[in-house]
Amino acid sequence: MELWVYTIVSVFIVSSISLIGIFTLSFKKERLKKILLLLVSFSVGGLFGDAFIHLLPESFKRLGINLITSLYIVLGILIFFVLEKFIRWRHCHITGSKEHLHPIVTMNLVGDTVHNLIDGMVIGGSYIVSIPVGISTTIAVILHEIPQEIGDFGVLVHGGLAVKRAILFNFLSALAAVLGAFISLIVGPHVEGYALALLPITAGGFLYIAGSDLIPELQHNVKVSTSLWQFIAIILGVSIMALLVFLG
Repeated sequence: MELWVYTIVSVFIVSSISLIGIFTLSFKKERLKKILLLLVSFSVGGLFGDAFIHLLPESFKRLGINLITSLYIVLGILIFFVLEKFIRWRHCHITGSKEHLHPIVTMNLVGDTVHNLIDGMVIGGSYIVSIPVGISTTIAVILHEIPQEIGDFGVLVHGGLAVKRAILFNFLSALAAVLGAFISLIVGPHVEGYALALLPITAGGFLYIAGSDLIPELQHNVKVSTSLWQFIAIILGVSIMALLVFLG
């Protein structure tokens, strides 16, 4: 019962992040951009920290230091590579006439729904392994979701949706994480090695997101003061993941 409570509360918290778009409306563009860069930096630290401090050590401990574990990590990288390709493909109509606006919205919601479903499965599988691993993975997902959901909200509004409808549809898409969590909680205990396999796969996914998706975004600004704050935010993200070790 404790497992279900932790998992459901976690995915609902993650899903509620999709409502964050409404709080960005009062921000000026330049201020929002600076905040996003710090959030992205914080997310990089959280994702790397969760992968290297929690998921990978737990994977090698439970599955062993062997070829299978390594291939699971590579599989995680490949899964998120394909997912990102799909998400980037949905933006291919971002320019052009107004007749392309609705396809942007549709593909954005489809891509986010798939992504959120996987997030829910990952969170559920992590809690099956242990409560501390579940908590650290949930925090890593949250850190990644905040800047992503702000961006997604912007895409929906840009695509022609009214603000209230954009918030509603973004939230409904985020609820796919709840379905993903239920899949893990129901299927996981009956499929041998399900939760353990998700650990290295998730680690690979987190490494891919942080290394190939988020860090390149931080490299565009080379101003010394900005770079320093980004570095501090990354260290802070890693530090939080390191502190979570003591929960175990």
